[in-house]
This record gives sequence, structure tokens and C-alpha cells, in this order.
Amino acid sequence: MYGGNDLTTTVIVGGFFGDEGKGKVVSYLALKDNVKIAVRTGSVNAGHTVNWNGKTYKLRIIPSAFMNEDSRLLIGAGANINVNIFFKEIRETGTEKRVGIDEQASIIEEKHILEDRGNSYLSKTIGTTGQGVGPAIAERVRRKAKLARDIPELNPYLTDVAGEVNEAIEKGENVILEGTQGTFLSLYHGTYPYVTGRDTTAAAICSEVGVGPTKIDDVLIVFKSYVTRVGAGPLPGELSLEEAERRGWLEKATVTGRIRRAAPFNYELARKAIMINGATQIALTKIDIVFPECKGIKDYDKLSLNAKKFIEEIENKLKIPVTMIGTGPEAENIIDLRREKI
Repeated sequence: MYGGNDLTTTVIVGGFFGDEGKGKVVSYLALKDNVKIAVRTGSVNAGHTVNWNGKTYKLRIIPSAFMNEDSRLLIGAGANINVNIFFKEIRETGTEKRVGIDEQASIIEEKHILEDRGNSYLSKTIGTTGQGVGPAIAERVRRKAKLARDIPELNPYLTDVAGEVNEAIEKGENVILEGTQGTFLSLYHGTYPYVTGRDTTAAAICSEVGVGPTKIDDVLIVFKSYVTRVGAGPLPGELSLEEAERRGWLEKATVTGRIRRAAPFNYELARKAIMINGATQIALTKIDIVFPECKGIKDYDKLSLNAKKFIEEIENKLKIPVTMIGTGPEAENIIDLRREKI
């Protein structure tokens, strides 16, 4: 995906436990490439942070490509919509005229939130975000859920997302499918039972949107330069809170504000994530946190020797190219190596 005449359909997927920086990567692609359509999947228990023009946006429904004013922003049929959050975000991003919701996306109601927060097993043992997503998905499985088409105030935004996306692909236009959370929070492939209520892998992202696997050109897997996760569940190599703070790896989750547990980059998990997702490229974010001397750099040759060695080790061990390197919080703090490497 380069813009101009090199147009593709790309899936953006998280490689670890979420919080890898997918929102930053999607926002960069939106600015750099000629993105016709960007589709958000998943639900409001995952937040994507975008830093743009001196402002921070924490998005839970609207696609992170919103700053490209020529992009159509869609929410797939497999998504779960909190109506209040949806309207709040279109106001914040000024995207009312460019957003579409698939009529079969399901609705998170207040009863789902109350059920989620009132379930001690989910809230205390598993560490749910309490956003009502699991109960809403369960009701959908029981075929009792309200859908977007059942909510009058959503009528102006309703569309056939699969139809729009596939038409754009057939025309050779640039399309991004934006996944949420990370591979190892997948209901099927993650650290069960410490997982989310849905599959989070590239195949599931395609399924939620309604795009067949033969129409995907690239799967861009996003890894942070270290690993974090919130809530309960295994985290190999987990550092103490004090050590994470000493290294500058102490973070708070976008949705809940909880402290993220941290560990060094995990090659075993990364290999498995690449396999499960069929990844073709790696976007490596927050290199500037592990190597502070790299902050804001946009030229690969200007990275420190240790940072280059780290990137080369990732490529040598994981056998796919690192094509994008995040060097700071702003959307444009990216070293883009796609021309050179693929």
C-alpha cells in the first residue's frame, strides 16, 4: 500500500495482547496513501490512540483513518456499537458525512454494560473492561440482539459495508481493514480463558467486514518493541512494576486507564502470531521508548546502531520484513521502508 498507482487491500492486525499501536499505523497510512475506504472492526472495549495536529484522539468506534478527508469510514457487520460513543466520536472527529455503519452491526445496550460489570468472574478473574461487549455478543449468538437497523437515530448512517468494500476492491481502490486488540486476546487462539469475546485475528477481521481471503493483498502485523497487556492472564517474561517504570515502559490502557503489565519483545509469541495471521509485513512501534535516542527520526540510516541491530534481529528471526518503524507518538513519526523492502 503506497498510494498512487500501487493500490492494495490491507489488513492491520495486532500481534500481541493489544496496545501495539494499530491506531497510529492506520492514521499514518491514511495520511500517506490514497485510502478510499477504512473499515473498523471489533468493539468499544478496544481504544485506538491517534495523535494528530497537536491533539490526541482516543477512538473506540470510528476508524483511525479519519484525518484523511477523502476516506470513507465504515463500521463492519461484525462490530458491536455503543450508540452514545458513536455519536460522541463523530462529533469529535467531524466525520458525520463520511461514516457508515453496516445495518447488521449489533448494539450494546445499558443492560449489557450492567451485566458485564456485575459479573464477578469476568470483572475480577478475567479482567473485563466492563463495556458490555461480552454480554452483547452472547445475546447476538442467541439471536436476540438489536441491530443497527433497529435504532432510528442510526438510519442516516446505515449501509451495506461488505457491498461498499468489495466494490472498491473491484475498482482497484485502496482499502484498509482495521482490527482491534491483539492476536493473543482471540477467543480461539489466545490465552483462554483470559481473552476477549471474539476472534481478533486477520481472518476474523475479514469475516467481520465481509471480504473473502483471496481479496487481501497484505496483512500488516503490528508489534510494539516490547509487550504489554491489561487485565489477568499469562505474560511471559513479565517485569515488575518498578522495572517497567525504570525502563519507561509503564503505560495506561486507552479505555480503562488500567496500568499495562510489561515484558520484553517475545519472539515465540511473534512467530505464532505471524503464522496464525498469515502476516506479510511488520510495523514495529515505540522503538523510541526502548531506544530513546531514536525519538522523532524519519530516516532509517539515522537510527542508533543498537536500534538497527534490534530491527535486524526481528527480521532474521521472524522471516518477514519490518516495513514501518514508529519513532514517536505523532501519526507521522514513522520510518516507511515499504518501497525498499517489498
